[in-house]
Amino acid sequence: MPKITFVIGGCRSGKSRHAQELAEATAPANRVYVATCVPYDDEMRDRVRKHQADRDRTWKTVEAPLDLPDTIRDTSRESGVLLVDCLTLWTTNLLLDPERSDRMPLWIDRLAEALEAAQCPVILVSNEVGGGIVPENALARQFRDWVGTLNQRIAACADRVIWTVAGIPVTIKGGGSG
Repeated sequence: MPKITFVIGGCRSGKSRHAQELAEATAPANRVYVATCVPYDDEMRDRVRKHQADRDRTWKTVEAPLDLPDTIRDTSRESGVLLVDCLTLWTTNLLLDPERSDRMPLWIDRLAEALEAAQCPVILVSNEVGGGIVPENALARQFRDWVGTLNQRIAACADRVIWTVAGIPVTIKGGGSG
């Protein structure tokens, strides 16, 4: 198993499902799901419940909506595998936090450093945002730009990158099967 696996794709492409399958194949126990979502409305709460229902009791969930680098560093010490889902929600949380939004390069650097220091395999999920149209408002453009920058940085430090399309995982870095 590669130390850092990055699973990227469009919305509803099957990336979370594939990342979970990879994590379950990596470690029979001691699996940690690192959740970045802050469910602000009923629809998001329903999505969270569905993701939770997909995981059995062998999973532990750790919520890290903002301090993802420290969570990875600390949690990886005693885990068989970490599954971080997802980096786009983490980016949203940082951008909406006035104390953190102006330090995005620092947060991206801290995440890359935490991944290098991780003591177990880490699987990260993110949305590919570069295939759409240019958003009409400044915050949406800022989000797209930061997610694109983050995705490039994580892909560069990942041992394996898998792109999911229509539920099909395609390995684009690191060889081997998806």
